[in-house]
Amino acid sequence: MANKKAAAGDGEQIICVNRQARHNYFIDDTYEAGLVLVGSEVKSLRDGKANLTDSYARIQKGEAFLVNAHISPYSGANQFNHEPTRPRKLLLHAREIERLTGKTKGKGLTLIPLKMYFKNGRAKVELGLARGKKLYDKRETLRRKVADREVERSLKSRR
Repeated sequence: MANKKAAAGDGEQIICVNRQARHNYFIDDTYEAGLVLVGSEVKSLRDGKANLTDSYARIQKGEAFLVNAHISPYSGANQFNHEPTRPRKLLLHAREIERLTGKTKGKGLTLIPLKMYFKNGRAKVELGLARGKKLYDKRETLRRKVADREVERSLKSRR
C-alpha cells in the first residue's frame, strides 16, 4: 500500500514536454515555477491535454506569466470552461523574478517552458533561460546526435 501512495503522490507525473525548445535554444539555466490554474484546466492537464509549442514566459510589473501555452478545454466543464491560450500566472520567489528580469532584459535571453508536470499533486512548469540558436548551431547539434548514434550502434554490434 505504501508503494501505491508513493507512486501516485510523491513522484513527478509529466504532462507534456517542449521537444523543440532544446533544438531551437541553448538552455543556460532552469527554474521550477508553480502555475495558477482554474479547475477545468487542472482536469484537462490530468488528461494530458496540453501543448507548450510556441509558448514563452514574460515578466510584467514584477509578476511572471506563461503566454501561449495551450491547455485544451475540458469536455465535462460545459459553460464554465477556460480559454485555451490565456496567460497564466507563474509562482516564483521575488528574488528569482528580479534575477530573471535582469537576465532577460540585458543579455537577450528568453524564458522558455521546457516541460509541464505534476509534483506532489501540484502543477509545475520547468522554465529554461534560453539563448536562440543559429542555423549552423542546429546543424552541428544534429551532426553530433547522428555521430553518437553511430558510435552506440557500432558498440552494440561488437557485443
